[in-house]
Amino acid sequence: MNIGGFIKNSTIDYPGKLSCGVFLSGCNFDCPYCHNPDLAKACSLPGAEVNPQDIYRFIDARKGFLDGVVISGGEPTLQEDLFDLCMHIKQLGYPVKLDTNGSRPRVIKQLIDEGLVDYIAMDLKTEPAKYATYIKPNCDMTAILSSIQVIMESAIAYEFRTTCVKPIVTAQIIEKICRLIQGAAVYALQRFHKTEMLHPEFFKEASYEYTDEEMLQLKAVAAPWVQQCILRP
Repeated sequence: MNIGGFIKNSTIDYPGKLSCGVFLSGCNFDCPYCHNPDLAKACSLPGAEVNPQDIYRFIDARKGFLDGVVISGGEPTLQEDLFDLCMHIKQLGYPVKLDTNGSRPRVIKQLIDEGLVDYIAMDLKTEPAKYATYIKPNCDMTAILSSIQVIMESAIAYEFRTTCVKPIVTAQIIEKICRLIQGAAVYALQRFHKTEMLHPEFFKEASYEYTDEEMLQLKAVAAPWVQQCILRP
């Protein structure tokens, strides 16, 4: 298992829970705004090397303090040992939240069917027609659509989320995304911050960040389509 990083506590990554986070390294997408470029390139975060046994010992010792464990990336579903990781965490008595780009619906479905995840957050990068332009050439959009269906038809807690960055995401694109997830429990619109990125050259010539007012306008577009639309800073 390629574990690229580990955070010992977080109040923002698992809604309503104090969690720790396991970051699995490697990704099959190439999002220019990715804020974890080392993980996307299958490297470890500086000084963050850790092995599974260290994680199990840590969370076992934090029973009564931590409420859950988040598995993020990179893209976790690429890891062959993901099922073992989830199983060990569940056996220690913790709920598991999975962050995913939705590119591997069969893995997502198996994790749900085997009761190995309790919450899924799936990123929707842009509208399907623009994935090949901005996210990954020859992206298999049927996989993305299948993951949406699998998640929405499951009985577990979930959210969809979009990082709002121009021109990858616009008001028109938000509406097209919402048509795909109509009736979804939660849709989170996340602010883009120009910090460390996978492809900073993408952002050299213009402003790609939305203002507070513009984010509210995007929320107004999305809100009628879903049960709950939230803004994240």
